[in-house]
Amino acid sequence: MSNLERDPREEVCGGLVGVATAPVRELLPGADVVLAPRGMRVTRTLPNRGRRMVGAWCFADAYGPEAVDGGPGMRVPPHPHTGLQTVSWLVEGEVLHRDSLGSRQVVRPGQLGLMTAGRAIAHSEESAPDHSPVLHGVQLWVALPDRDRHVDPRFEHHADLPVLADPGVAVTVIMGELGGAVSPATVHTPLVGADAAMDAGADTRLPLRPEFEYAALVLAGTAEVDGVSLSPGPLLYLGTGRSDLVLRAGRRARVLLLGGEPFEERIVMWWNFVGRSHDEIVRAREDWASGRGFGPVPGDPGPPLPAPPMPATRLKPRGRIP
Repeated sequence: MSNLERDPREEVCGGLVGVATAPVRELLPGADVVLAPRGMRVTRTLPNRGRRMVGAWCFADAYGPEAVDGGPGMRVPPHPHTGLQTVSWLVEGEVLHRDSLGSRQVVRPGQLGLMTAGRAIAHSEESAPDHSPVLHGVQLWVALPDRDRHVDPRFEHHADLPVLADPGVAVTVIMGELGGAVSPATVHTPLVGADAAMDAGADTRLPLRPEFEYAALVLAGTAEVDGVSLSPGPLLYLGTGRSDLVLRAGRRARVLLLGGEPFEERIVMWWNFVGRSHDEIVRAREDWASGRGFGPVPGDPGPPLPAPPMPATRLKPRGRIP
């Protein structure tokens, strides 16, 4: 999914407040963002004013549940990406992915759509023609480390992901490793993404890695995460130093766990690009505007999304320690 804001601000990834060196419980409110051109509303919890990244996870937009019966549903025109991976994860509904590599794939709940932009890729997303009446999911971005950020672009679709089971609980490992279960998805830094589907009243204890930092986001229902009551909306940042995490569902719930080795590189994130300097972002924008490097998206009927103007001030690479 694109960042479709008309006037995107520089996203200063690399937490300005540093990495917590011990377990914490920081409740970070999400920002309500209206995405053009369709006016789709999302709740953005990464980047956040308090914590800009969790491991290499640098962007999180939760959307829905939204009624899309009787209408076209999601429609995101062809748009560019560089220096990151996009992660499409659905609770309800379907999304049709197309990209400049020629990929065409419908992504459904429980399936991972993973696009590695690398040096450059363009893609579009829309609801399938025979889409379900409700659309509900989350769009995530992972920043690529410097050594891998110019790799060739690729798209992966994983319909069979590992699941950890507990009574009334099924934890799908979307990316990385959790409790010995390893996702087949390609990762470029040590990280984990997992979705815990919990029956009402169920509880479980997730094994964690003390050197990772973690955060939790409730996608549906209500749950207690390390004793903190959560509903959809805010992100609970948990810091590092944990060997496990207790989850308890109130109503039937979905809890998204994000974690990873703290990402120490200084980066610039603006619009749909992750780079290392202002000039690099300018070049990526100019390439997209002039039709260089990204290529068309075969089969998509609409025009590409125009790039917004650059901000008046230079973008600065930032790190976790100011």
